[in-house]
Amino acid sequence: MERILVVGSTGAGKSTLARALGGRLGLPFHEMDALYFTGPGWAVNDNLAGDVARLAAEPHWVVDSLGYPEVRDLLWGRADTVVWLDYPRRVVMPRVLRRSLRRTVTREVVFGGNRETWAGWLSREHPAWWAWSHHGTRRREVGSRTRDPRFAPLDTLRFVHPHDTAAWLASVPAGSGSPAQRSGPGGDPRKW
Repeated sequence: MERILVVGSTGAGKSTLARALGGRLGLPFHEMDALYFTGPGWAVNDNLAGDVARLAAEPHWVVDSLGYPEVRDLLWGRADTVVWLDYPRRVVMPRVLRRSLRRTVTREVVFGGNRETWAGWLSREHPAWWAWSHHGTRRREVGSRTRDPRFAPLDTLRFVHPHDTAAWLASVPAGSGSPAQRSGPGGDPRKW
């Protein structure tokens, strides 16, 4: 596990897991939304493809995203492992609602210096709306991609409950992300 994508629906816990996994393995963590949204007003990165190409070319990384459509193949083409948080809506929705409520109430600064607002809750682009309306679509997208022959060499780990994910993360040997430090019985994390 040297180039890892953590994928799943909005609110599944991708960033939390990717950050923890990167820390455990000693790999750099990259938050895709922070690369995508680069300025006030939710301005989009004009050089996203170039930035992601540079990131993907690095030998070690953990990214918390399926990938925006314009860079998805760059990431999937370089990844060696996909960790899929395939949680049901009943798990995802309370998480995204709590997160958005916290961000709105505390005025937490997120990507590109932006903040979630009360007015934003009315938008179809709001994370809660997005999580609800795109949950099934995202599951189908990830499922299709994991069956795509182009990505057959990827180790894919699919978790349907947070307890399973937590147990797996606890079983990953610390510092096992780079070949020089790998202490497990091989490159397949399902065997650790």
